[in-house]
Amino acid sequence: MVQSKFIIALIGIIAYSAVQAQDLRGLVDIHVHSDPDSVPRSIDAFGAARAAAQRGVRSVVLKNHYEPTAGLAWLARQQVIGIEIFGGIALNLSVGGVNPAAVERMTKVKGGFGKVVWMPTFDAENQVRFSKEGRPFVSVSRNGELLPEVKQVLDLIAKNDLVLATGHSTPAESLLLIREGKARGIKHIVVTHPSIDPVQMSADDMKTAVKMGAFLEFVTNAVIGNTAIYKAPEYARMIRAAGYENVILSSDLGQAGNPLHCDGLTKLFELLRENGFSVTEIERMAKKNPAKLLGLE
Repeated sequence: MVQSKFIIALIGIIAYSAVQAQDLRGLVDIHVHSDPDSVPRSIDAFGAARAAAQRGVRSVVLKNHYEPTAGLAWLARQQVIGIEIFGGIALNLSVGGVNPAAVERMTKVKGGFGKVVWMPTFDAENQVRFSKEGRPFVSVSRNGELLPEVKQVLDLIAKNDLVLATGHSTPAESLLLIREGKARGIKHIVVTHPSIDPVQMSADDMKTAVKMGAFLEFVTNAVIGNTAIYKAPEYARMIRAAGYENVILSSDLGQAGNPLHCDGLTKLFELLRENGFSVTEIERMAKKNPAKLLGLE
């Protein structure tokens, strides 16, 4: 009897470990911050990619608010095997704002690993006004119409089969970007963390974005670490309302003092399971949906 109980317990431990390991194998994290950066980070790009590869992660996208990362992705691929590493460009003031020339140059960087174009983030007009900062900003629209340079960038995204991420735009601007992007032939669109400041999309806005063909990104650091603003049950309800078929789970980690990317995601998955999500649903949001966004399947 004692031996049988021991065997049953051992099987349970093995099964639990398998589920834990399964959580990250094949994962795609589209929001990885790392050094080198002009703000404090917890790990450099090589270390982040290596740690992810060791946990079975399929792909990461290196994000920097102020510097393009296509070249960094190429370098990281030379140092870390077994993982697909991509970069992108955030259209903030340091790259000339919404600058078609900067986007086009990124597409020519060796390897072709520049994959994501984020509309302005911390220099976005919406962000600067939300933060009540009296400094220059980057606009994407005026009087309810996207600016000409934004439309030029959308054309470049479509031409090069890149990913459009809406950045820190207002909900109305994000919907404009999705609508115009789809009209111009963009296949892959994601609303950047619609549930947190300064975006704060309503449930109806999220539904509209999904109907127009965009994914919704829900980030780990909204519920874990020193940047958390939601409790797990509330965050889980928001994700459930958005529909797991439409959601991408990413880390948006790398900030000094926060958990590392894989550790944070593992904790997020545990919290979501505690709040009613199945392993299959989580894998859809963390593996299949982001892989589809990046054109990996």
